[in-house]
Amino acid sequence: MKTLNLQQAARFLNLHPVTVQDRARAGIIPGAKPGKCWIFIENDLAAYLRSLYPSNRQALQGEHAEVKTCRSTNAKTRRVGGRGLPTKADDYSKALGLPTA
Repeated sequence: MKTLNLQQAARFLNLHPVTVQDRARAGIIPGAKPGKCWIFIENDLAAYLRSLYPSNRQALQGEHAEVKTCRSTNAKTRRVGGRGLPTKADDYSKALGLPTA
């Protein structure tokens, strides 16, 4: 079991030492501060990195099936507006029984 100081852990994680210190203080990165210095176990840091891997690893498993969702619909829509087509004002006039010009 190999232990690392703050600078070594930062180099291992490819992060800035202040970022590692802040995350260790917040309990995000596993580490301990038995005295004045932070100590990290290399195996724990490797496990932390593995926990950041995406859970869906299809590309690594060779299953690269693409799922396409059909967005079409059979619903017929009525065009409103435009030249020669009824407008909303015409619809409102008909509904209210108002005379049209």
